[in-house]
Parts: sequence; structure tokens; C-alpha cells
Amino acid sequence: MPKQPDDKTYLARLQDYYARWRSLPAYGPLRSVLQLSSRDGVAKVLERLRQAGYLDRTPDHRWTPTSQFFQRPVAETAVPAGLPMPGSEAAGEACSIDAWLVRNPSRTTLIPITGDSMIDAGIQEGDLAVVERDSPARPGDLVIAVLNNELTLKTLAVENGAVILRPANPNYPVLYPGDNLEIFGLVIGLIRSYRSPRR
Repeated sequence: MPKQPDDKTYLARLQDYYARWRSLPAYGPLRSVLQLSSRDGVAKVLERLRQAGYLDRTPDHRWTPTSQFFQRPVAETAVPAGLPMPGSEAAGEACSIDAWLVRNPSRTTLIPITGDSMIDAGIQEGDLAVVERDSPARPGDLVIAVLNNELTLKTLAVENGAVILRPANPNYPVLYPGDNLEIFGLVIGLIRSYRSPRR
């Protein structure tokens, strides 16, 4: 019996290749990536993945990933941080990390965090803040503010009718920007990697 095509495995190989090189290779190298012996076999796999919504063709006929290509499975059950519970390998709906965090790509930037002034809010040095510019900020929001031509991440608050920037570490003072307050952007998410930087 001939071996049935495993498009899930082919897709995973393409995703791993793209994660490393940020592009999809030409047909020749694709034979090695997909571990297929013929160009025709590669073409059939790519066409099936296109029909499934993972790939598309550019106007100059190059293969390119779609937003669905970057989606990752989300488990049906959440993981509690307390007592352990029986696990489930069943996957729920797929989710793109970028789509989940970024609503307005043209106004969104990633800003590396340094220092520990927000440590009690769970924000650590080395994290990446997902920041949306030109969004209205309200008391209680985490914001990136500009003070003395430098960026700082703090919680926006009001004290005695005045706007303040509150740290989440008792070793740091509350900041009173007065009329000099400039909000660079609103922190809408946080990214943290527990792996060492790729070498």
C-alpha cells in the first residue's frame, strides 16, 4: 500500500524552515526540506497546503505563507498555576500569536525591558513589551512614557488630581511628570522567552 501523504508533517517542516530563514526556498531545496524525491511531489504538497489556506502565491508566482501558516494550536483547557489537574492533549481552536496581540500593526512596536522597576507587576528585564502608539491611556494602564527624552514603563495613575507614573517596586520612587507627560504608547501585551538567545 502506498504511503499516504502527511501534510501536517510537511507543514511543520516548512514552518520550522521559515522560522529559521524567514523565507520559503525554491523547489530544489524544498525537496530536501520536505524529504521528497521529486519536484512533482513538492508541487503537489504545496498545492494541497495552498488549498488548505496555509500558503499562497505572490503576483510573481512565489510561494508565501498566509496568516494561517503562523497559527498555533490552543489547548481546550487552561493550565492552572495551583494544584495539578489531569491533562488533555486535545487542541482547541488555532491562534496566531501576532493576531492575538496585535490589532493595529502599523501602530505597534516591541520594546525591550531593562531594569526591575516593574518587577512586582510581573515584568522582568529581558521581556518585550508589545506597545500600541496613539491609543488613549487611562489610569491603571501600563504605559511607555517619555521623560527627559528617555522611555520609561510605569502604571499611569492619578494622585490628588495630578497624573503620576507609579513603579511596581518599592525601591523606586513615584514619578510626577506634571505638564511634561508624554505618552509614547500603551502596553497591550508582554513577551517572555525562557530559552537562551539562539546562537
